[in-house]
Amino acid sequence: QAFSGDAAAAAASSSAPRYEHVAEVMRGLVRHLNCLNEDNKATRKRALEAIKKETIEKGLSGGVLQEVFSCLLKPLLKCMSDPMERCRETSILMLTDFIRCVPQPEDSLVYLMPCLTQRLGGKEIIEPAEELRLSIMELLSLTVEVCGKQLAPYLDDMIKILQVTIVDPCPDVKRESCKCTVLFAKSVPEHFHMQAESLVKPLMQSISHQHSRVRVSVLEATGAVVQHGTGKNVDDVLSHMAQRLFDNSPQVRKSVTIVVGDWLLNMRDRYSYFHKLIPLLLSSITDEVDEIRLLAEELWRKTGEQWERENEADIKDKMDFLLAPPPLYPAGVERPGLGCRELVVRNLGRLVPAVSHDVTDWLVPTRVKTSQLLRVLLLHAEDHCTQHMQPLLATLHVACGDSEREVVANCREAAKLLGFFVLPEVFLQLLLDHVEASGSSRSPWTPLMVLAAALEGSSGPLLGPHLQRLADTLARPDVCQESQQPLYLEQLVACVDALLTQLGRDCGTVSLQLLQVLLTVQSLSTEQVLSDMALGSVRRLCQVQGLAGVPELYRQHMAQLLGWLLASARDWSGCSPQRLQLQIIAEQSGPVLGEFVGQLMALLQVCLQPTTDPEMRLSIFTMLAKLLLDVGTSWSCVCVCVCVRVPPPPPPPPELVKRLDDSSDQVRAVALKALGLWLSSLGEDYHPHLYGAHLEFLFQQLLLHLDDPDGSVQEQVLGVLKAGSRVHPALLERETQAAKDKQRSPAYCEQLLLHIHSLITQ
Repeated sequence: QAFSGDAAAAAASSSAPRYEHVAEVMRGLVRHLNCLNEDNKATRKRALEAIKKETIEKGLSGGVLQEVFSCLLKPLLKCMSDPMERCRETSILMLTDFIRCVPQPEDSLVYLMPCLTQRLGGKEIIEPAEELRLSIMELLSLTVEVCGKQLAPYLDDMIKILQVTIVDPCPDVKRESCKCTVLFAKSVPEHFHMQAESLVKPLMQSISHQHSRVRVSVLEATGAVVQHGTGKNVDDVLSHMAQRLFDNSPQVRKSVTIVVGDWLLNMRDRYSYFHKLIPLLLSSITDEVDEIRLLAEELWRKTGEQWERENEADIKDKMDFLLAPPPLYPAGVERPGLGCRELVVRNLGRLVPAVSHDVTDWLVPTRVKTSQLLRVLLLHAEDHCTQHMQPLLATLHVACGDSEREVVANCREAAKLLGFFVLPEVFLQLLLDHVEASGSSRSPWTPLMVLAAALEGSSGPLLGPHLQRLADTLARPDVCQESQQPLYLEQLVACVDALLTQLGRDCGTVSLQLLQVLLTVQSLSTEQVLSDMALGSVRRLCQVQGLAGVPELYRQHMAQLLGWLLASARDWSGCSPQRLQLQIIAEQSGPVLGEFVGQLMALLQVCLQPTTDPEMRLSIFTMLAKLLLDVGTSWSCVCVCVCVRVPPPPPPPPELVKRLDDSSDQVRAVALKALGLWLSSLGEDYHPHLYGAHLEFLFQQLLLHLDDPDGSVQEQVLGVLKAGSRVHPALLERETQAAKDKQRSPAYCEQLLLHIHSLITQ
């Protein structure tokens, strides 16, 4: 009876035909409505299904359905708390259908919103079924969609519901809640901003959800909350948004791109956040997915064009100058628009410190993304990089020492852009100071790497006036001999190659310095690949000067090279690179060195003094011995003839004697040959009795090896002893007889004694 009274009251305000129709419908529903209060679950379920059949499925007109809904609203809302899940589900679906179909759904808000808030907006989850919580959220989204601004009075209720459902355990509920957030923010923007801030925390709690579709929905909701909020929450969400740029899901990264692009175009206070939003969008320009990359480029282009329109008066005077392309520009790269370039230039002072910080992040993906961003920023900044050279170079020096190859490659490209846009007198003034002081760095090769890249980006005409200084710096001992690390040596070669590429024939004026650098690299390198690389650069140095080959290059500079080595020869040790430089010169110059025997002998006389390092002297002798094995292409016989005329040191080199026990037969053979030469070189001014102890030791060692199991070694030892027999025959005879008495190679000893006797007889 109560329900029929409500129906009568509703019908009284309607026209007679509608009243009669509504009254007729409600009379048919009275029994079913009364059954909703029954204790039997099945009865309540059948009653709801019957009501649905007589109303929603009946095809009633909108006006009649509106009146019927106003009568059924309270019973249906009550059924949302029914103990039976099926009843709750049916009532939610019926409410959804009514909201969708009635012409004035906002009339139901006064009862609907408190009920939905009670079901979803409390501290605890009242609705236990995830499917029903999802259905309720779908009902709420529909309500927002059809009621729009009419929901403004229910702002607090909506926020309570969204705060809870955004962090709901059910992923689908989260997604629907985010969808509802977007709809509500767009529906009541003039009111939404007052409470938008309260949704930031739950959104950030869900932004890293394990389901990518949830993350996408959260990002979309975050975009709407910030867009229609006060703008004060940008800082609260930026770090979370930045992390999503590394998301494994392309759809998530695409969402970040769309949201940030929308902020740059439409957020009211966007000018205050350009320096924070620009890096996020520009990072998407280097995304590995083409769709995302193209989307980011399009949004960035629109942002620049919009900024141009909004600031046309400000840039009108310099429009023509700014539109003119720079004299140097990377090939195959499309130049960003004026507005895009100006946005970067005006915010570069704030962006560079942030890049410098993130490029040292402990996470590899962050460092890679930051290095990519640095390159994009420099491409936009062009010659305005000049104002920020010191922090930019400091950043590049750190990043080029990264263990991740991709980071290093990106930073080399960035350094190359500095060469395109910054004048050499500017970047060289800073870079060369860093190169000279690189010894104190943990990664000493990074200044050279940045220098090589910048030289590659610059041009020959601009570098020409600085060629002499560049070559002199690279050839300085504290630069080219600073480190034996392969990376350091590789960058030295890269700098030389960049000069050869950019200046070509002009490098002839500094050919000596460049050759000294390449010689040093070869002498310090422990990797054959690096040595071959340096030798290849030597050949290029020949080609740019029109020389026939490497020997011609050495002929051109041999006098200076030998003088260069002689200046430090007294300080050489077994570890000095100069001894290896001499060896490389001797090997690569071929017969040319024979034309400079006088200077060479002056150098050898200093190197082979008794007071010099024994290991170093041995290396010189070894070098000469190797050259003797290659008489077809060297000068070596002439040099040996001159060498033996030089008064030798009184004692035989003990290190040479030790080599008789070497594991290599080739080394032993060369050592025996060297000892034979030493004995043969002793002239009349040699006093055998004065140095008898030295000879006695040498003869004893040789006689020991006369018993070697290798017959060829025995023959070589016998030849050396015969050469020594003319120096002190009596001593050798005595030592040989003692060896024979001990049954050490008696046949060879007898042969040697006969040779000694024949000498004495003569």
